[in-house]
Amino acid sequence: MFKAILINKQDGAQSVQLTDVDDAQLPEAPVTVRVDFSTINYKDGLAITGKSPVVRKFPMVPGIDFAGVVESSQSDAWQAGDRVLLNGWGVGETHWGGFAQKARVNAEWLQRVPDRFSNQQAMAIGTAGYTAALCVEALVKFGVTPANGEVLVTGASGGVGSVAIALLAKAGFTVVASTGKASEADYLKALGASTVIDRNELSQPGKPLQKERWGAVVDSVGSHTLANACAQTKYRGAVAACGLAQGMDFPASVAPFILRGVALLGIDSVMAPAAVRKPAWDRLARDLDIAALERISTVVGLNDALKSAEEIVSGKIRGRVVVDVNR
Repeated sequence: MFKAILINKQDGAQSVQLTDVDDAQLPEAPVTVRVDFSTINYKDGLAITGKSPVVRKFPMVPGIDFAGVVESSQSDAWQAGDRVLLNGWGVGETHWGGFAQKARVNAEWLQRVPDRFSNQQAMAIGTAGYTAALCVEALVKFGVTPANGEVLVTGASGGVGSVAIALLAKAGFTVVASTGKASEADYLKALGASTVIDRNELSQPGKPLQKERWGAVVDSVGSHTLANACAQTKYRGAVAACGLAQGMDFPASVAPFILRGVALLGIDSVMAPAAVRKPAWDRLARDLDIAALERISTVVGLNDALKSAEEIVSGKIRGRVVVDVNR
């Protein structure tokens, strides 16, 4: 038996509880992992609160990522004792996820925890931090350099934004952080932001084409914020879009793309192949300051994950919340 958060749905009503689960209930898959840590992502908050149809199979253990140690493996790729992590691949949505003391998953979904990080630190990064690294990798691969000018990071005090700021600053970019939390200005500047602006400057309907300001953008917000960010991006700049905290809509025009050659780069963290994941984690292992990682993360127990899920959906979470599943 092991502890897990389990989501059920009956007659259209969703229920969530921390409960004991038998090993025999784990999904069929070749690798069993003793989970040490998971983390609260925005998608996890939506799944647990039921505010969006993230979960597509019931019952479901939420948690779209985890780090732990291989307990047993029927795959040659992994042996008992290997430290592994998982991000995405539908866990917590269609396959039991990380808010449990054990997980059973496909071998190709796992990757080795970088030697530089403990399992707890790997989850302080988590899917949000890994997504931030995907965004930075995409911008750099596109050809954006510090010489292109300021890089805007929206949703800056969240998990994606916090790690994106730290990585961009390390790479020499001048970062402007957009947030709705004025009280977090010192925190964001400590991570590497040179300037902090109010999200209201971007969150309202705006003109299709606006004054050029940003050399590049990392956006986790969507909706009017993404539309305005594109409208303000400089000639041949790039926008990496990875989230929808404000909404799934994109009330924009083609003007920035056909008149300024702006590139909109879609960032998918869930099904990204290993060839895309590895450079992102290599960048995190190389460039992410451990001290910055400590600043952006807090640790809660498995039972407290339910409250944290509600808080992240309400915009009350700063940085990363690590879930110690054995606490």
